[in-house]
Amino acid sequence: MFKKLLLSAIAVSVMSFVFAQQKDSLPHFPKDSVALKKDTARKDSAKKITPKKPDEIKPYKEVIPDSAYTKKGLFTIHEVDNNWFFEIPDSLFNRDILVVTRFDKVAGGAGVYGGELVNQQMVRWVKGPSKNVFLQLVLTVSVADSSNSIFKAVASSNVNPYIASFPIKAYGKNSVVLDVQNYFSGDNAGISFSSATRKRLMLGALQPDRSFIESIHTYPVNTEIKTVKTFTVQAMPAGLPNSFPGAHGFDAAKDAGVATMSFNNSFLLLPKTPMAQRQFDPRVGYFADEYTQYSDNQQRVKDDRFIVRWRLEPRPEDVEKWQHGKLVEPKKQLVYYIDPATPAKWIPYLKAGINDWSKAFEKAGFKNAIVAKEWPVNDTAMSMEDARFSVLRYFASDISNAYGPNVHDPRSGEIIESHIGWYHNVMKLVHDWYMIQAAPNDPRARKMVFDDELMGSLIRFVSSHEIGHTLGLRHNFGSSSTVPVEMLRNKKWLDQHGHTPSIMDYARFNYVAQPEDHLTPDELYPHIGEYDRWAIQWGYSYSGGKTEKEDHEIMSRLIIDSLSENPRLWFGTESDPYDPRCQNEDLGDDAMKAGDYGILNLQRVIKGLPEWTKETADTYDNLEEMYNQVAGQYMRYMGHVLKNIGGIYTTPKSIEQTGNVYEPVAKAKQQEALAFLNRQFFTTPQWLLDSSIINKIHNPAGGSAVASMQVSVITSLLDADRLKRMSSAAEQFGTQCYPPDELLTDVEKYIFSEWSSKSPIDYYRRNIQKAYVDALIADFKNKNADVSSLAYGHLLQLEKLGKQIADTYQDKMSKYHVQALGLSISKVLDARGGE
Repeated sequence: MFKKLLLSAIAVSVMSFVFAQQKDSLPHFPKDSVALKKDTARKDSAKKITPKKPDEIKPYKEVIPDSAYTKKGLFTIHEVDNNWFFEIPDSLFNRDILVVTRFDKVAGGAGVYGGELVNQQMVRWVKGPSKNVFLQLVLTVSVADSSNSIFKAVASSNVNPYIASFPIKAYGKNSVVLDVQNYFSGDNAGISFSSATRKRLMLGALQPDRSFIESIHTYPVNTEIKTVKTFTVQAMPAGLPNSFPGAHGFDAAKDAGVATMSFNNSFLLLPKTPMAQRQFDPRVGYFADEYTQYSDNQQRVKDDRFIVRWRLEPRPEDVEKWQHGKLVEPKKQLVYYIDPATPAKWIPYLKAGINDWSKAFEKAGFKNAIVAKEWPVNDTAMSMEDARFSVLRYFASDISNAYGPNVHDPRSGEIIESHIGWYHNVMKLVHDWYMIQAAPNDPRARKMVFDDELMGSLIRFVSSHEIGHTLGLRHNFGSSSTVPVEMLRNKKWLDQHGHTPSIMDYARFNYVAQPEDHLTPDELYPHIGEYDRWAIQWGYSYSGGKTEKEDHEIMSRLIIDSLSENPRLWFGTESDPYDPRCQNEDLGDDAMKAGDYGILNLQRVIKGLPEWTKETADTYDNLEEMYNQVAGQYMRYMGHVLKNIGGIYTTPKSIEQTGNVYEPVAKAKQQEALAFLNRQFFTTPQWLLDSSIINKIHNPAGGSAVASMQVSVITSLLDADRLKRMSSAAEQFGTQCYPPDELLTDVEKYIFSEWSSKSPIDYYRRNIQKAYVDALIADFKNKNADVSSLAYGHLLQLEKLGKQIADTYQDKMSKYHVQALGLSISKVLDARGGE
């Protein structure tokens, strides 16, 4: 999940504030740097600051009397007559502080939930020129070593914006006192949501008379501010679907004209010395952060990309043991708390999914590195919104999903904490997946409500996947492609390796396995696998490098050696649209073989659905829902196969590795993919048209679902981008490629086979032929000359053939159909010819 943050144009003072960045130990990379981070501030922070005439600075006791409520922590907080003050020690000025804003409570149905992240910024307190203090947003866009001359150029070209100004109310002992009441009860940059989120939730202006600070608590490294804010509610724009976030929740508040919610702002002090970076490598799937680096000795600018990971270090007395490969306890264990709102029966499974990662960290030299705990509900000193604590938050939501984000230090990639989002209805998602993909092999999946043990096992798998994201790991959509399809039916192989090397893949369940294989449920679930353990080793282990460059070179060599020994450690990005190895929801190294096995199981599921979906008084809603799930799974198989046609393999490599980075899918494999489509799709899938099901769930007035599928697949197959890619690949790689002209010729042999045999053309074949002609017409109108010319030639051929055979048909619908297609082609070609 890559997030691009837009840089706002903000008018600021000519003063420049930079941070001196030093990398921490293990390994130790000393470096003083200036860094300025990409802006996430709202546009209203761009207003020019006009300094106000400073208020009179009063004696400390007049501002903070003995009657004040006072508590010391990161900031000393004071409450005086329902007014809040921060006392900022001099030692905290110009220190980097992470501000994490979360929803605490929200209106129901708005698509957002208490505990979810709203915003995060890096800020500094900076003393201003007029007895005031600025809150400054830090933008890490460019960095330079402070000992370099170019440091001055970087600093003067990247000035940090001031997003708030506070007059000093009093001086304490080596500290200043600020009135923060209006800032935190207001709607201000740095502590509120972005303009995009405001627009999505259709919220208007803040209502100050109904907005206030609920509480402020302070701790040694963080200060927590909880506020309640009320906003006007805007009318939902016409045309938006009912599924649009806010369509029901905040829209329902229109009678009142306002929506009220509460927020939690965490001010978290970042380390004075940032953690050592580990450089990003595209051959291992980690989230990354980046900035541009400058130095006097460069001949070109360097983009510094580094992975996102926890600061996992041994205790001082164990450093040498760890460096020599012995297992040690971490100085600070990774603790994930379970929300007390979680139904009690699922807590053991969620905890197990978290604790399962402990073995992976042993590969990096740490034992007992990660642990799940239940939230201590009686500990009033702890808050789930506190940015020091990682929590799995349980949301009462009908969204079928879960997610695992992290909050990290933008200077180094150090993960500070994570709040996993767990939606209650994720159980529906795993239920439907498991019934459709695993029911032929697991009788427990043949009902609408699973036993707790089965559902708990599925929850455990999802828990592990989401925790993987919070450890810094991205999706590895290529992992399952390293497994030979036939091994997915081999019990011995599965017991040793599992059906995918990575739980970070979207491999779901083993749909290739057949009932005669007699596999156990454990051989159908995903587990933390070889790739996952190796990725943790790569990201968290000691390299022995003394500098960033050495560390990067050592870790690059580890990748090369590891892949040479075990190709199953390959990482395939989730963002490659052309590599058929990198797909979600797929299994194995051959989509055609896997699809054939998968369809055999779907045919078994279709036969079982009428019985499996029975519930008292159900009016076939269950049957319709699960039939649609079968149809969706079938279409996934078509998509997996389609990606092979015009596919380009991308294998990131360093110069020490042999072979090409880019290679086309072999022509024979592309032709095999097309043959699969003819066998399983162009030939009408009659098993999907089971009348005992269709006549109970489908009104023919709504059209045919299978017919809609046909249009979708043919449109994708003939997509202009695919044809352009195939033409370009043929130019670059030659005869090993599948030329687009040959593709269209082969498709026509399959789709228009009735035209040569003069056999009747039924409803579904007429539909798929028309979809093909419509797609060709769209390509003919495409601006790419090759695509347009290719489509023109094939339209001419079809027009000519149609004229020859139309009158030979005795079947009237077939005859009318051929004539209509010819007329459609003629109109388009004649119109273009007359332009």
